[in-house]
Amino acid sequence: MVSFIYRSVYEGPSGRLVRHFPDATVLDWFRRVWNEAGAGDAYEWVTRELGANVYGLSTIFETGLPAPQSTAELHRLLEEHLYVEQELRVDEHSVRVLTDDDDVMLAYFFVEDALVAAEPERWAYLLHDGWELPNLPPGFSAGRPFTPPVATWTPTPAPPGGEGTTYAVVLTFYSTFDSIGWNTPACFPGIRLPQLTATLRETDALIDKWSGEPAVLRALVAPGEDEIGPALERCNRWPDFERDIPETYGAHQQAHEVALRLLEVFEPSRGRDPHRTIIRQSEHVAQMAIHINGRSGYRQWFIFDDVWAAAHPDLAASLMHHGSHWDPRCHRNHGIGECAP
Repeated sequence: MVSFIYRSVYEGPSGRLVRHFPDATVLDWFRRVWNEAGAGDAYEWVTRELGANVYGLSTIFETGLPAPQSTAELHRLLEEHLYVEQELRVDEHSVRVLTDDDDVMLAYFFVEDALVAAEPERWAYLLHDGWELPNLPPGFSAGRPFTPPVATWTPTPAPPGGEGTTYAVVLTFYSTFDSIGWNTPACFPGIRLPQLTATLRETDALIDKWSGEPAVLRALVAPGEDEIGPALERCNRWPDFERDIPETYGAHQQAHEVALRLLEVFEPSRGRDPHRTIIRQSEHVAQMAIHINGRSGYRQWFIFDDVWAAAHPDLAASLMHHGSHWDPRCHRNHGIGECAP
């Protein structure tokens, strides 16, 4: 089987579109559809058969050239005729593309089952059904400890005698060319998710170095709250994550009071609809698909601890890869450029 994955902010809460085809190889898929897609309006064919206007993909079917006979020939044709704004990577079992539509970056992948089976820690989240992560399996008992597969940043020091680790993957962006693959996961050592709210309240260290969303989340945790869910609900009404507000970087009580005053005057704009946001929380994983605007939809926030990650190691690892690089096969942590699997 061949899977097609479209990573696009236009694709609802998950930011992904997934389709599966019965072809044995990626080359077989291209050979099977080559003449059919090119016989009429290739743009309409791609939109109909794949379920979305996959940016630039139709151009490969508009050449009038014969279908490729080998992976090497497919690679050459894609290099010469596929409209790609950023990068194209082809190997024996996958095609991976990064492009942009001048507003946001977009990525799409054709991948064979054999490669997914060999690299589940790279593909599990991309092929996961929907945006919502599963809870712990009933009766789960932690086995092998989870090790993050990519670099992380540490907002707070580990408390004395603390246990476990909590991670946060916030998939967000503020400009076209930073809109995929620049979200370094945060790592909170020495705590698990039930202790996160207390840790956020108690720390004043290096808050001014935090990125927007974690700093806002800290400011919106209320005194005495034991769960992160209510703070996520408040984040859903935060006016502007791009706006830098120095008062939210101070001592927690002051930061919280300032943040609450800003919530009082929140008015949705640019098509933002807080009622469309989805928030879920359980003991070891919290998540939010926050609706940001009318055109590019949602951003995804995931917070989970090592207990959840030990139960779902491939899903946790691939989610961290998903945040830190556009190409699931790349072994670099960030960005655009050469990286061999």
